[in-house]
Amino acid sequence: MKVAIVGASGAVGQEFLKVLEERKFPLDELVLFGSERSAGKEYIYKGKKLVVKELKHGDDFKDIDIALTSAGAGTSVEYAETITRHGAVMIDNSSAFRMDNDVPLIVPEINADDAKNRPRNIIANPNCTTIQMVVCLQPIENLSHIKKVHVASYQSASGAGTQAMTELEEQTKQIVAGEKVKVEKFPYQLAMNVIPQVDQFMDNGYTKEEMKMYHETKKIMHTDAAVSATCVRVPVLRNHSEAVWIETEDELSPDDVRKALANAEGVTLIDDPSNLKYPMPLFGAGEDDIFVGRIRKDLTNPKGITFWCVGDQLKKGAALNAVQIAEYLVKNNLL
Repeated sequence: MKVAIVGASGAVGQEFLKVLEERKFPLDELVLFGSERSAGKEYIYKGKKLVVKELKHGDDFKDIDIALTSAGAGTSVEYAETITRHGAVMIDNSSAFRMDNDVPLIVPEINADDAKNRPRNIIANPNCTTIQMVVCLQPIENLSHIKKVHVASYQSASGAGTQAMTELEEQTKQIVAGEKVKVEKFPYQLAMNVIPQVDQFMDNGYTKEEMKMYHETKKIMHTDAAVSATCVRVPVLRNHSEAVWIETEDELSPDDVRKALANAEGVTLIDDPSNLKYPMPLFGAGEDDIFVGRIRKDLTNPKGITFWCVGDQLKKGAALNAVQIAEYLVKNNLL
């Protein structure tokens, strides 16, 4: 088993290294690829030094079984044929192929079987905010069909990469020191602020991030549920949070939902408000599961439930989900 990481020096690429080692993924050789700028950098995997190779068109992927890619949509589009030409399965973390009809969009807890039909040998890893939400929605969907979803996301700096995380740290130091705050990665200062914009605005007034949640939820869950999202960037280094309101066909009690989520794969229930126990990004960094709590009836709708969830954007929202897809392929002899 030979695995490649494309975009090894980025935040998700570095998380790939950690997750593969943590989960003891059954590989015999790991090859790292990156941009011309990243080529030559050295990283350690299982005590062995690996050197990043420059990503080029050619036959470098001839013996690769699985390529975990996270180098941006443009790079994914340009190199998809190079990566898959000799039979490698490309599990892509960018937005490049997510809505293509001939590319499965997978969250293993929900629709792993979709990986069996991949005409282009490409599997898309969904957007981080979508992954986090649908992992919680599916156990409720199994109780009663979800008709509508309203969600407000509170997204950490990690969603914009390593440089964004560094900028948030530096801005915080600058504010404390009374210095001028430097702004580069976001439209405005993120420290001590929230920015009601993640990604670019579209003609309908929603951002691309918000529309990703709309479209991707339908594709992953094979559902007609309508999704309306507001995505907000918050001054948190790592871990996204979401407030979610749903309407189901049948009336469900909070206890019904609580029990379903407590027994769901990939979910940890923390829902004891009387003792001030609920999910927070402060405590979820590096964790595999999505943490859910504040489960209650929607006071505006007898068939409505609302809840709060927190997940690590770099872990389950990106690298872990991709590695779980790879694990499914290996386990079911789908390579």
